[in-house]
Amino acid sequence: MLLNYYYFQTVIKLALLMTEIEMQSESESKSKSRVNTFWGNIFSSNKDGEDTSHFELLKDVPLFSNLKRRELKAITNQFYKRKFESGEHVFETGQPGAAMFIVIEGEISIIAKRNNKNIELAKLGKGEFFGELALLDNSPRSADAIATRDTYALAIFREDLNKLMITLPLIGGKIIKKLAIIIGMRLKATNEMLSRKNENSKEMVDD
Repeated sequence: MLLNYYYFQTVIKLALLMTEIEMQSESESKSKSRVNTFWGNIFSSNKDGEDTSHFELLKDVPLFSNLKRRELKAITNQFYKRKFESGEHVFETGQPGAAMFIVIEGEISIIAKRNNKNIELAKLGKGEFFGELALLDNSPRSADAIATRDTYALAIFREDLNKLMITLPLIGGKIIKKLAIIIGMRLKATNEMLSRKNENSKEMVDD
């Protein structure tokens, strides 16, 4: 089944990610102000003054729900803030994944293309997150993410999560474990939704 295939692929990606992290040298730069050169000019690093407000948002995000208060505070400076104008793409189908996003304010629509049709998989608001598969590898995005109104979002990059696994392995391990659970749940939900929509489309054609 499609779900089993994606679940298997997710497990493989997680295993490869852990292997890659273990092979990285602990002498890597631990600078938090630098991000991927492509993204560096459009994302601003989290400032100390913003840490408190973002902490309140992050503590309610399921991906970080198993972190203790002090653990969550320790990673708030790993996030980068960006504003997306209404109608702007956060990312498009086929683009390599680089980061996961969390909505601070505004709304994001997730659109998948199936059989030459656009299918809206979800509308996401404050505190909700998307693009989490990019934390595993740079596989092409499987859907579009579009701001339906002016939106502020936090991003955490795969590169920074990998470094976190070295500098704070206990915290990083908790995040990866939770990530695997969430990805499995979302893949199942998405697969079921697309199956229902395909069945409805067939019924309309038959009628």
